[in-house]
Amino acid sequence: MLAESGVHWVRMDLTWVDTERTKGQYDFSAYDRLMAALAPYHIRAMLIFDYTNPLYDQNRSPYTDAGRQAFVNWAAAAVQHFEGRGVLWEMYNEPNWIAFWRPKPNVDDYIKLALAVGEAIEETAPGETYIGPAAAVIDPPFLESCFKAGLLNYWSAVTVHPYRQQNPETTARDFAYVRGLISKYAPKGKDIPIVAGEWGYPSVWNWDGINAGKQAELLAREYLVDLADGVPLTIWYEWRDEGTDPKNYQQHFGLVLSDYKGSRDPVYTPKPAYVAVRALTSFFAGFRFAKRLDLAKPSGGPADYVLLFTKSNDLRLAAWTTGSPHKVLIPASHGKFDEVSYLGARLAPVKAGRHGLSIALTSAPKYLRPVKPNALLRAAALP
Repeated sequence: MLAESGVHWVRMDLTWVDTERTKGQYDFSAYDRLMAALAPYHIRAMLIFDYTNPLYDQNRSPYTDAGRQAFVNWAAAAVQHFEGRGVLWEMYNEPNWIAFWRPKPNVDDYIKLALAVGEAIEETAPGETYIGPAAAVIDPPFLESCFKAGLLNYWSAVTVHPYRQQNPETTARDFAYVRGLISKYAPKGKDIPIVAGEWGYPSVWNWDGINAGKQAELLAREYLVDLADGVPLTIWYEWRDEGTDPKNYQQHFGLVLSDYKGSRDPVYTPKPAYVAVRALTSFFAGFRFAKRLDLAKPSGGPADYVLLFTKSNDLRLAAWTTGSPHKVLIPASHGKFDEVSYLGARLAPVKAGRHGLSIALTSAPKYLRPVKPNALLRAAALP
């Protein structure tokens, strides 16, 4: 089901306590099985070095030299074990949140540990990719402390978790700020992108309008705006619901329900969010984001999103608005365009006239493609 949805990456805890039960002895067999299961589908893994181990530092996040060295030895052994398998190695999960860095977040202890792991990876497997810090929400002070301490010398990407009870489009300013911090502290000539390493919306929440359909709509917009903001990889939280309690929103972030039944096909019940990600990846397969179009006034405005994707001489569009529903005029050559909903349903085709392509925008993204693949938007709209 993951492969059929178009997913190319999964993110998974590499749990210290489960893989080092005896000091200095490592058992990665569960992860061998995971990697073997992913390989036929060409799905790659982001594995997270976390959390604590009762064998060291009183089961607290590493804070002594001995505890740090034990963590580093374990992390280096994991990297060597899976070297050359295309893994993204992520340094811890949300170390700026009390639930994960015990007994409470300590940026200095995190930095010492992350630097030591980076040095070990460079020594033992320099071709592997190391990223971090998987910060909960956007936490500029925590990020800047990490960057200032030199972690960008080791990290190939900066990972953040931009959860919010707001529209996904509001991340643009946050990403711009983080990008500014990266440029301030990154080694000269090193390009370090931002990765949205964990982020999603539930289908049940105390936010007006949230339901399974709205979750699917927000998923499509989240992936699209991340691409528009130069974020090359987005990990949706999470694959399947954790439960069925309608009052517990934490149980409802999944793309599928929690009802695994191995005797049926599919083994999980897809939610609209699953249908939405499959429609998105299918429609834009092989296309790359080119630009966000500037729409002619008075019909268009800053709340309107029309994103252009290109592949050779072909193009695709994604269009929606964060404002009230209305029509906009897109500069386009004469011709028909197929229109598809964010759930993959075919809509009535639209035709561009001499003034351009007129379409109705709502909060639900729609996707467009010219009936003739070589049809182009007017030169003014091209990148």
